[in-house]
Amino acid sequence: MGFSLLPKIIVPALTDVTPELLRSRGIKLLMLDFDNTIVPYTTTVPTGEMETWLQDMNSLEDIQLCIVSNSRNDRVPKFCRERGLAVITHAKKPFPKGINRCLAKYGVSPENAALVGDQIYTDVLGANCAGAISILVTPIDNHNFWLKARHVLEKPFIYLARKRRI
Repeated sequence: MGFSLLPKIIVPALTDVTPELLRSRGIKLLMLDFDNTIVPYTTTVPTGEMETWLQDMNSLEDIQLCIVSNSRNDRVPKFCRERGLAVITHAKKPFPKGINRCLAKYGVSPENAALVGDQIYTDVLGANCAGAISILVTPIDNHNFWLKARHVLEKPFIYLARKRRI
């Protein structure tokens, strides 16, 4: 449970996270960021591929799924209600509050949990500090200057994480 900005796993998109990958790491709980991981900030309509992935993953018996979002508005809970997904909002990532609430809700230890997200400074750092496996995905849409700037600032950590795996 240390401070680290390096993701443990990097995949191109959330839909590249497979049950086999999770099982090989002993993951019993998969926590998901919402904005720019499942859908862009500008919509709550997922692609067909994402909708299918969410349905398939949510139907697994050995891996629980929960959205863990910093969002404070109703768009995330509404999205989750419509799809039968569990959700924790006001997570305050990178602080462990929401992550720990999710771990407690499912009775899963951090080493058997993973958090997937598009941001190093919130999702990856939060997962690492909580002792969970951090999985970084490419943001769906860096549609404004601040998202693009943040991504540029994350590039050195992505480079180091990829280099570490070689």
